[in-house]
Amino acid sequence: MRFTLDRFDLDAFVAATLAEDLGPGGDITSAAVIPADARFTGVMDSRDAIVVAGLPIAEAFFRALDPAIGIERLVEEGDRVAAGTALLRLEGLARALLTAERSALNTVQHLSGIATMTRGYVDAIAGTGATLLDTRKTIPGLRALEKYATRMGGATNHRMGLWDAAMIKDNHVAVAGGVGPAVARAVAAGIERIIVEVDAIAQIEPALAAGATHLLLDNMAPPMLREAVTLVAGRMPTEASGGVRLDTIRAIAETGVTYVSVGRLTQSAPAADIGLDFTTIG
Repeated sequence: MRFTLDRFDLDAFVAATLAEDLGPGGDITSAAVIPADARFTGVMDSRDAIVVAGLPIAEAFFRALDPAIGIERLVEEGDRVAAGTALLRLEGLARALLTAERSALNTVQHLSGIATMTRGYVDAIAGTGATLLDTRKTIPGLRALEKYATRMGGATNHRMGLWDAAMIKDNHVAVAGGVGPAVARAVAAGIERIIVEVDAIAQIEPALAAGATHLLLDNMAPPMLREAVTLVAGRMPTEASGGVRLDTIRAIAETGVTYVSVGRLTQSAPAADIGLDFTTIG
């Protein structure tokens, strides 16, 4: 089955990434050193314990250069695997495999790194009832892939962009003249999902009264979060956000908030250590 993501063109991504690497001269090393008919077999494996993400995209890189390549996927997306686990087995034209190798590895390393960090945060709040959200803090051009990786790690996607919900933040409030007027303008514009960032308890009731549908509780310590959750009393979802770390997220989640959003899932996840070793056939 072909890999698809909403608002993501896999063929265009693969073509642009390979073009960036190949430039005007192509893979001059492989062309000079490797016979055109040479064949390789290879195994992509993880040197870390990881949550897997990105294998279908890696496969697309190899198929773009060798449509007849043999690929056996040995694990599934979202699987948690131990260090030393084989992920993909490949067999095809040596030049194609070598040329696609770095693009494929970069993608799987980056996305698996995000998925792995995300799973750590999901595990940290297990049993609290809170749901982990990602953010828009993504590398330009990679949002669909990075948010896919957080899903593989067990998170739920927050806004995909500026288009799918209003998020009224402090700068919007300052220009509009207050939380209530800012929310009222969004309601008048016919926007259904209106997320409002508040950093003080006094802002909550005006936001609710004006028609907010989701409260983002910004940089509040757990005691203030509990107070806010009590005041909201289930009238709308609440989201804790701002400076959340792995060592603080459980205390935040235990305050009763509906969601906890974490920007570092996509902003700061280290790449997973994944390699690909080839052997000549024949």
